[in-house]
Amino acid sequence: MDNSEESAIELHGDEEIIEVIDLNDTEPGPDDLADDLEDVDFDDAGNAGDDNDGWETEDEMEAEAEQDDSDLTFNKHTGSVFCVSLDPATNSLAVSGGEDDKAYVWRVSDGEVLLECTGHKDSVTCAMFSHDSSLVASGDMSGLIKVWKVETKEEIWSFEVGDLEWLEWHPCAPVLLAGTNDGNVWMWKIPAGDCKTFQSSACQATSGKVLPDGKRAVVGYEDGTVRVWDLKQGNAIHVIKGQDGHQGALTCLACNKDGSLMLTGSVDGCAKLINITTGKVVGAFSVEGGKGSKDEEESNSVESVGFCNILPLIAVAYLDGTLAIYDLSTQALRHRCRHEAGIVHLQWEQSSSVVSTCSLDGALRLWDARSGNMVAEYKGHTAEILDFTMNREATLAVTASGDNQVKVFCLQRPDR
Repeated sequence: MDNSEESAIELHGDEEIIEVIDLNDTEPGPDDLADDLEDVDFDDAGNAGDDNDGWETEDEMEAEAEQDDSDLTFNKHTGSVFCVSLDPATNSLAVSGGEDDKAYVWRVSDGEVLLECTGHKDSVTCAMFSHDSSLVASGDMSGLIKVWKVETKEEIWSFEVGDLEWLEWHPCAPVLLAGTNDGNVWMWKIPAGDCKTFQSSACQATSGKVLPDGKRAVVGYEDGTVRVWDLKQGNAIHVIKGQDGHQGALTCLACNKDGSLMLTGSVDGCAKLINITTGKVVGAFSVEGGKGSKDEEESNSVESVGFCNILPLIAVAYLDGTLAIYDLSTQALRHRCRHEAGIVHLQWEQSSSVVSTCSLDGALRLWDARSGNMVAEYKGHTAEILDFTMNREATLAVTASGDNQVKVFCLQRPDR
């Protein structure tokens, strides 16, 4: 600054440091700073040698997050990766979809691309294999759905619906279901294309799940309603709404192994337990901050739910970073597992009491639901994890992230 002098006198004798700073006794005002900035050539700032001490370059920031526990990184996507799933037959292939309007089918062992699903008009937010792994469906936000034959790598079917909310294969037939922004649920036979729609009030069908029997589907809507549909007859068997139902949009659904119970989660901060046979709500779960509020800002949204296969336990993941483990029989809160950031998704291991979570801080964590303790933590992403899945043996996890990458983690645990 003009006519100002700045000096620092260090007296090390008495371990004393005195700073004398003369700035003409006046602090620079905003106008002075603006004038000074006018003389700065920002284009040359990068060539200023070591003048950027104290500022972290992008490389340094990445180096700080250099811990990478993954065994393989798939980096063909050029935008955020929104979804990932494994082929159910062998668990050896993954399909991932992203912001770059593409889905890729690739080998988990070496990352080799087997099929590039192109032709989408918007971000691919849904991508999954059919029950026998012979087909892959990819769906984008605009509602364009494509089905590809994995073996021949050809597109065999496509259809356009309204804005897509979810996509799901039937558990035991080449039948595809989709829920849209206008409240419709579509069902097609692939590749013939025979179509059936399940219509309801004009609010988004935000989540859907075909039950294990393959004859019914549970669909959650933006107004908090849950409907159980008969897929053959085309009618709603049960409609859960009002006092019993949710007070905000449905975010997630899960059913237990035999399809007798359903867990639903909502932005209202509650998870509901529903007896699918009777259509009755038989339990409700929430933590502080989520008492069924309609206001999304006030309530602690439920982001993911799931049943333990081997013990009467359920897990509910909240946006505030709480993973709550509840006892199914007493409905008591057993454990509260804290995360530093919001949880995006949870998944129980198929034959243990370990539940895994991915969160907005980019880490994958494994928790023992019996003790509530974290048993492992895996890092490597430089942005939030948006989806993940695990193989049947729970020896492998595949994570999709906002850092444009999909990572494969080998899960090593002392109890294996």
